[in-house]
Amino acid sequence: MLRRLTLRDFVIVTQLDVDLGQGFTALTGETGAGKSILIDALQLALGSRGDAGVVREGATRADITAEFEPSAALAATLSPWLQDAGFDTTDADAPLLLRRVVDAQGKSRAWINGSPATVTQLRELGEHLVDIHGQHAWQSLTRADSVRALVDAQAGVDTTALQHAWAARRDARKALDEARAKQTDIERERERLQWQLGELGKLNPQANEWEELNTEHTRLSHGQAILDAARLALDAVSEADTNAEGLTSRAIEALDTVASVEPHLRNALDVLREAQAHLQDAAHSLNSALGHTELDPDRLNDLDTRMSVWMGLARRYRRLPAELPELLQSWRDELAALDAAADLDLLSKQADHAHQAWLSVAKAVSQQRARIAPVMAAAVTEAMQSLGMSGGRFEVALTPLAEPQAFGLEQVELLVAGHAGSTPRPLGKVASGGELSRLALAIAVTTTQRQSADAQVPTLIFDEIDSGVGGAVADTVGLLMRQLGANRQVMAVTHLAQVAACAHQHLVVSKQLQGGQTSSDIRPVQDDERTREVARMLGGAITDTSRAHAQAMLLAAQQSPSSTKASGKPKPRKEAA
Repeated sequence: MLRRLTLRDFVIVTQLDVDLGQGFTALTGETGAGKSILIDALQLALGSRGDAGVVREGATRADITAEFEPSAALAATLSPWLQDAGFDTTDADAPLLLRRVVDAQGKSRAWINGSPATVTQLRELGEHLVDIHGQHAWQSLTRADSVRALVDAQAGVDTTALQHAWAARRDARKALDEARAKQTDIERERERLQWQLGELGKLNPQANEWEELNTEHTRLSHGQAILDAARLALDAVSEADTNAEGLTSRAIEALDTVASVEPHLRNALDVLREAQAHLQDAAHSLNSALGHTELDPDRLNDLDTRMSVWMGLARRYRRLPAELPELLQSWRDELAALDAAADLDLLSKQADHAHQAWLSVAKAVSQQRARIAPVMAAAVTEAMQSLGMSGGRFEVALTPLAEPQAFGLEQVELLVAGHAGSTPRPLGKVASGGELSRLALAIAVTTTQRQSADAQVPTLIFDEIDSGVGGAVADTVGLLMRQLGANRQVMAVTHLAQVAACAHQHLVVSKQLQGGQTSSDIRPVQDDERTREVARMLGGAITDTSRAHAQAMLLAAQQSPSSTKASGKPKPRKEAA
């Protein structure tokens, strides 16, 4: 529930702290006193759009803080969301704080539990905390999307699954339509790719093959030079009459006889013996090279031919020779994609499968809507009887569509018959402004009452939704609000004394001029003060008769069946204007 709302420099409010309790709270005051300012401030804290106009004249910024005390069930629901978003959840019993600041330049900042947040995050969190019904709530009842959303919410429809299935159906049909429209272009492109693949496929270049061809070609083309050099080197090392290995052996023999006499020659002797070993290794390697190096003119000719074709294709397609294998694979991939795009049978099957998958979800949604429609209609019809529309009838019409739409297989429309014997017709065409307001109230109350405990938003706010209502109907509106307040926190901005008298708590908004500036203030009233306020609402001038009438209304409300079901009063608090 909403425990406290704090305003600083908001519109005409300098400083205001409002403590709220459980049950039904009425917010009243003279016309123009600023009753809706409190609702506007709360909406700002819940992520509504804000601009520089909300900053009090002469102030640098407007600062709004809303403190919520979630139930254990709601806290358990919100905790994963808060954790995923990176907000502090260490103290499960701590209040939930939403703060919004808008400066004089219109720049906005937001916090959740003291940590910076986005306005979108405020809005997502606010959807779980507060449900606001404005004074023009009836307008949404004439819009098809709003009506459908209302019915779907009551039916528990998973609109996300329906949207995903529709998106898959749309994409599959788009792919099929595009393939049909591009068949000529696709076939032309396929022929081009097939010709290029045929030409390059004959060469069938392999990865790293170009480097290997170059290496082998270089070796074969220099085969004779390699043999001549190896033979000359071998002769010089070991096979000529005078060779390095023989000369080294003679030097070793000469030094070996005197090395024991002259120690300084031992180092030279060791170096010569090491050189002899290297020369022997070199002779072995040269012999091996001579044995494996062959002159193969046929192979060299084959290499010349293949490399010539390779170079020609590389020039034709303006690629480096080493890039031909990658080019060949890319063309194969393109052709495979074109073959898939040209496979109308496959695309048609995929489109049909996606349609059937969506149709399955849509039929399930239709069943949910069909189940809830009569239940919702009966509940609203019953509420209409006590709201000045006796004999009236409400219906939720589900009209099949000629063509499927993203939202399902049927159009959802609200119909109403204002009196007995008349045929229900579209709500916006037959209901007057007053009837629309009462219908909006009936729908808001009945749909709220039908929500499960887990799905219930803990705080309901009605902003002058009882506009155009009076007499005995106003009494009923007040009792309906009080009944809702037995299990939920309900706030109502109202001009009706009958509604205010039914409240568990009563807050009065007033406006005064201080220091040349107009400011708004709000305070709780009880006992005599509350009697005076209800009497003022009855007729403006407070007389003994109006006071007596007000006392009777307050007493009757206290004796109503729901008077003992709500608990928790707002703590008295000094507000500064």
